Amino acid sequence: MKKIIFLLTLIIGFTLNSNAQQDKTKRASPPDSVTVTTDGGVTINIHYSRPSLKGRDLVTLTPPGEVWRTGANEATTFEINKDVKVNGQELPAGKYSLYTIPDENQSTIIFNKTWDQWGTQYDQKSDVLRVETPTSLGNPSVEQFTITADKAGKIDLLWGDAILSFKVE
Repeated sequence: MKKIIFLLTLIIGFTLNSNAQQDKTKRASPPDSVTVTTDGGVTINIHYSRPSLKGRDLVTLTPPGEVWRTGANEATTFEINKDVKVNGQELPAGKYSLYTIPDENQSTIIFNKTWDQWGTQYDQKSDVLRVETPTSLGNPSVEQFTITADKAGKIDLLWGDAILSFKVE
């Protein structure tokens, strides 16, 4: 009887461990990252997951005026190695979670100090910086959410026909 209990415990342990080690690239919203060192010497690392539209309406997935986790799965992280200005506002060096409040004309990008969490656990009290950015609509449609960064410090968030851009310097 002891051997059976031991074997069952061992099997359950292996099963739980293998489930915990699942390959994140096989998720419906796979992980991605972008790293760039700007002309000003700032290294920017962004880690995020890439949800797809799959025939759904972007407004349904990212309702205007509501906080969106800027990706899927774990919180999107935004890390910088130096103090910077984001759209002219100061942001200390460090690692942040990135959230967005989308809107038709102007959206808000939020840098939150709690980064090691699931993306839906947003707490406004932990916001470090909020910046406004124009919402550009009517662009060529992007099926899967994408973040780009260039050496000039321009960060683009692209999904559907929307582009949100902000500048890091």
